[in-house]
Amino acid sequence: MLQLLLLLLLSSTADSQSQRVSGYKKANACVCQLNSTMWVFPAPKFKYVLEEVHTCEESLNNLQEELTFSSQRLPLIQDQFTNFTARLEPYNYLHSQGLYTELSLRQLGQELSQLQVDIDVVHSQLNNSETQKLSKEADRLHKHVNKMQTIDTLNMKTVKEKLRYLKNNVETCKSIPKDFRVQDKHCVRGLITNISDPITTKVSPHGKSYISGSWGKQAQNESEGQKNSYWVQPLLSSHIWGNTVRLYQTYEDFMASTNHREFTFASSYSHPSTNEGPNAVLYGEALYYHCYRSADVCRYDLETNEVKRVTLPGTGVGFNNKFPYCYYDCRLNSDIDVEADETGLWALYATIGNHGNLVISRLVWDSEVKSLNVTQTWETRLFKKAVSNAFMVCGVMYATRYVNEYREEVFYAFDTATGKEDNSLAIPLEKVAKAVASLSYNPTNKQIYMYNDGYLLAYQAYFRSEAL
Repeated sequence: MLQLLLLLLLSSTADSQSQRVSGYKKANACVCQLNSTMWVFPAPKFKYVLEEVHTCEESLNNLQEELTFSSQRLPLIQDQFTNFTARLEPYNYLHSQGLYTELSLRQLGQELSQLQVDIDVVHSQLNNSETQKLSKEADRLHKHVNKMQTIDTLNMKTVKEKLRYLKNNVETCKSIPKDFRVQDKHCVRGLITNISDPITTKVSPHGKSYISGSWGKQAQNESEGQKNSYWVQPLLSSHIWGNTVRLYQTYEDFMASTNHREFTFASSYSHPSTNEGPNAVLYGEALYYHCYRSADVCRYDLETNEVKRVTLPGTGVGFNNKFPYCYYDCRLNSDIDVEADETGLWALYATIGNHGNLVISRLVWDSEVKSLNVTQTWETRLFKKAVSNAFMVCGVMYATRYVNEYREEVFYAFDTATGKEDNSLAIPLEKVAKAVASLSYNPTNKQIYMYNDGYLLAYQAYFRSEAL
């Protein structure tokens, strides 16, 4: 620094010249007048040069910092690039299968655009073969994503919808007779047109602190020993798991919370036969429910204490809180819902293969070989997490949504007999607390049962004459 400063000072005085003056002799001495200003130290120039040196030094330091920063960021960008490449692979598969979502691709494209900006900044600073390679690769990926976004998905969606419709029609034709509604007179009347205010309101016999569970009346008309029995199945562990069911022989016993029997169908809350989620139904001499941490439905025999199970069909059946009932607030682990109606038993759930939309499977118990089976499966277009709960009536699935703290609304119906749906319903359903744990219909008395944050509510269903 000092050498540079002296060099600049010398160069600044290089244009100076020597001075010749005349003198005279006086008292044996030579006397002359000199102009000493030519040797005055150039302070202003020195100050200017010093400022220039400082400015130059700061510029060099800034440049060094930028180069260091770019060198440090380059490995991070390379890692990001590798991550993007890996993330794009599943979309390539989904794209080839016609299953990708435009929203996911749009988000990926936006992130890729930001990465392209970062690469361009580093490339402008370093401009080496590595940054050139990254820039070209990012540009190639961006074009690939844009191509996937702009491809004609409308025809693909139309074909997929037609395929779903045909599959549902095939399922309908399998074993449900066309005149199955004639077997129950009220089913001929068509859809539910109204639901009464609660005709039964009771705090759960286990207390209001157990906010999740299910309850109801024996759902099978032909059941002899349990024909008039009522049951309550609370989720006593973390509002998610339960291993007992309480049975009352009469409505009076249920209302008085007396003379009950307690059945334990699993030895612990983590046993494979434990119930997970608010989903049970008592049908005949057995309790049907979702098995612990699985895609299975369990059947617990009240007489033999034997548990049988069946795995639900579908690609990526949701369980362990993957596709719970939500809408306003998700009900923990309500992924698989078991229901009963005039036609038998049903399982309501969602799958990855159906994009998280509700799937309906019909369950049949074979008493001869002692096995639980799935005979038919229908796919709907209703996203399960947009639904607060659902139930089955006469082979029709009804779905509800949250309106406010004291009201739900039945807004959707899907008829398994025709494969048709109706999303124009607006049937109010009153409640006394905000969240609905379970909702089920009983074909023996045409009532709907709700487990409402520790409150047990019952309603009367009314039907209209026109069919769906």
